[in-house]
Amino acid sequence: MFRFEIHGENLTITDAIRNYIEDKIGKLERYFNNVPNAIAHVKVKTYQNSATKIEVTIPLKNVTLRAEERHDDLYAGIDLINNKLERQVRKYKTRVNRKSRDKGDQEVFAEIVEDNKADALDDTSQENDFEIIRSKQFSLKPMDSEEAVLQMDLLGHDFFIFTDRETDGTSIVYKRKDGKYGLIETTEQ
Repeated sequence: MFRFEIHGENLTITDAIRNYIEDKIGKLERYFNNVPNAIAHVKVKTYQNSATKIEVTIPLKNVTLRAEERHDDLYAGIDLINNKLERQVRKYKTRVNRKSRDKGDQEVFAEIVEDNKADALDDTSQENDFEIIRSKQFSLKPMDSEEAVLQMDLLGHDFFIFTDRETDGTSIVYKRKDGKYGLIETTEQ
């Protein structure tokens, strides 16, 4: 069963908003054979121009579902988020189930009979979308994050993988949509 952590920024989350989010996002549970005990992280932010931004992240064992939407109407934005998440589930259902079957595990996603045949056709046509056409190998050089950003910019890439000189772990710097930079640090589990 999904549990919800709903946070509002510049907005008080009322019972009506909470119930609407839980009802809409909770419908994703029908796609699972055994509904995972997962936490759905929902962040709702409003801006001065009354626009809202909704972010939903649901980390699962085999895949992380994530969607983000900006809309003038909060409830319409939640509906759009739900549609995006459903598309993600349908897209990854076949792949994740196949991997689970190959490992001998129970299939993660349930088979849902859709009324809309276009969606079913879409799913099968997207099944082979991820074909790796090129592979590269390179050595990770020890450097700090500032040096990695400079190297990324010199190469003209959107991301750069490096060994963090201080932590000796693998890290990634990337260019964000707003033109600023982000850092992803890896941890061992």
